[in-house]
Amino acid sequence: MNYLERRKMELQLYMPPLTIEKEKAESFWLPRLKQTWEKPLYDEREVVEEELFPGADVYRISYEGFDDTPVKGWFMVPREAAKESRQVPCIIVYPGYTEGAGYPEQHAQWLLLGYAVLAVDVRGQGGDTGNRLLSAHGQSKGWISQNLLENPERSYYMAMFIDSLKALQAAGRQPEVDNSRLIPCGGSQGGGLALAVASLCGLAGYEEIGLAAVLADIPNLCHIDQAVFSSTGSLTEVGQLASRHPEQLPQLLEHLACFDNMNLACRITAPVLVSVGWKDTVCPPETVYAAFNRIHARKEIRDYPFLGHEVSGAHNREKLRFALEHAGR
Repeated sequence: MNYLERRKMELQLYMPPLTIEKEKAESFWLPRLKQTWEKPLYDEREVVEEELFPGADVYRISYEGFDDTPVKGWFMVPREAAKESRQVPCIIVYPGYTEGAGYPEQHAQWLLLGYAVLAVDVRGQGGDTGNRLLSAHGQSKGWISQNLLENPERSYYMAMFIDSLKALQAAGRQPEVDNSRLIPCGGSQGGGLALAVASLCGLAGYEEIGLAAVLADIPNLCHIDQAVFSSTGSLTEVGQLASRHPEQLPQLLEHLACFDNMNLACRITAPVLVSVGWKDTVCPPETVYAAFNRIHARKEIRDYPFLGHEVSGAHNREKLRFALEHAGR
């Protein structure tokens, strides 16, 4: 057995203990998920004339997520499907940390498959969406430590998770979309959010939402207690906050456990495709496998032993094939 084979076996067997009891996680999330779905969406869309997309209808879309912050993004649908009044699968794209929904052409591959696309911002980061969440205390540089010391219910992570969950509701409300064939998708922060919304949908049992698949590339928000100490990515902000308030580190880790995909992933019911780079220092492979190994639904993982925090063209083709297999056209 060579090193790569041994390494793969280690990762497949990696099963750290959960950092929050199952019952406690459910009691934390279930009331909030009920409240989330009952909150009005106040969604709007406005057509955009895009000269680069003669074969698609392009809209700017917004909806209210956790609070009254308008979450913005792109909604795109193949024009042929729209003309035929044919409902199609929809990819919901969540961005990586510091990024946003980008430009419409960045998502063109899904339109070529005949899918609709909803690409959304994450509040306050690199898109067009602001952040009206009030801060109860100071934070470290970045976004994710906002209110994390004070109250997980009013934290940036809570707002980000609920915003992302409401994106599924917004996608399912579009007349061109088959709401039984939604696919949350993203890389890094976006991959973590794709796993999170799939987990929370499984926990809440939303009847209006049908997930055909989940596409999570090099996902963040996994095995967070370990990632805080090993990741070179966004979770270093938590470490900075903990260094200022060392006496509150146990409380910080307790709050973070509520948002850890390792603790949530067992509720996923849709088929999942995950990618992992073994040289990734932002989302180390142990953290990814800690969440992946907890998934009970049909799942596949693609290992890239020589890649870091990146997604290859070869894996992108794997995602397209996986989507077609589980959502059709």
